[in-house]
Amino acid sequence: MHCPHCGTLVKEEELYCVKCGNKLPSDMELRVGRKEKNRYWFIPLLAIIIMTVITSIFYLVLQTNSARSMDYYNQGEQELLDGNYEAAASMFNQAMKYNRSFQQAEISLEYLEAVQRIEQMLTDAESKAANGDFQEALGIYSEIDNELKLYNGEAVNQLVQFMNENRDSTKIAQINSALNNEPTIDDLKILLWEAESVGEKASDITSSIRNQIIDYSFTKASESLSNKYFREASFFVEDGMKYAPDSEKLSSLHTTIEKEKVAFETAQQQRIEQAMSIAQEDYERNENDAIELLEANIEKDQQGNLVVKGKVKSVATIPTNSTVIEYSLMNEQEMEILSNEVFVYPDTLYPGETGEFEFTHYDIKDQSLTVKVNKITWYTD
Repeated sequence: MHCPHCGTLVKEEELYCVKCGNKLPSDMELRVGRKEKNRYWFIPLLAIIIMTVITSIFYLVLQTNSARSMDYYNQGEQELLDGNYEAAASMFNQAMKYNRSFQQAEISLEYLEAVQRIEQMLTDAESKAANGDFQEALGIYSEIDNELKLYNGEAVNQLVQFMNENRDSTKIAQINSALNNEPTIDDLKILLWEAESVGEKASDITSSIRNQIIDYSFTKASESLSNKYFREASFFVEDGMKYAPDSEKLSSLHTTIEKEKVAFETAQQQRIEQAMSIAQEDYERNENDAIELLEANIEKDQQGNLVVKGKVKSVATIPTNSTVIEYSLMNEQEMEILSNEVFVYPDTLYPGETGEFEFTHYDIKDQSLTVKVNKITWYTD
């Protein structure tokens, strides 16, 4: 509640204003609405205006510093691209001076420190490669690659490209060194993979290694083919085509191997069938026609006895034993006078050998007779 005369704050139970001394109205509603006009109303507004001006000035200064910081940073980047590391460091420090929270400038300063280490590592890698320590040199390049992955930007890309070129050169030198040491076929396969990983710069080496693999595979396959080792020949060709799939030389040889295999198997089957046929013929001959009669005659000895003599030949393919000649003596009327059996000697006849038989008839004399061979029998093992 306020005094309706001067606006001073009063209490409900007071009857007179403690400031102006006027009597306070008994109607409480008359004590509320009226108060003294505030003569200091402009102070808050002035404060707002001052704060706005200060904020604007601060923002302007901040924007100016940010622009200067970015300008120094851009200059530092250009110096970095040009390889002027000291000048770049100075620019980045200036950028940090105008903007302490400029994180990219801080990272660039860290990168400059890393570049100095990396340049020394590059020098070490080149020295290792020159001395033939290719694997150690490649290990250093891997360390550099891992460190550069922590950064990005045009300058980083430039250094990465330079490092990759050096690494590829080292790989090519390593491959050439290995090729000069008479590598095995397994070594060539590994070297081909390594050469392909380098890319276009190693295209000549890649082609040379691939041709060596082709020549090796062709030679080994041809040797196997000449010995009728078709499976082995196919293996060499197919293995070579894994590394040279477009090789017309190997593709053509593969076709030749397949044709030769079919022809060989066909001929082999024919030989088997022929051998079986011959074996059957031999069996039948050995069983039925193994002994050929060359001659059979009748002679007289000094005592006038009739002597039957003859020769046979073995046309069998295996030895024959115990050959028996069954014959008859015939008169002039072609009538059988008697029949007889006689063994051939030697007892065993080998293929192509001849044997003889002879028998003397003591009880027949002065007769005009002829001999007729009726049957020849033998045994085979």
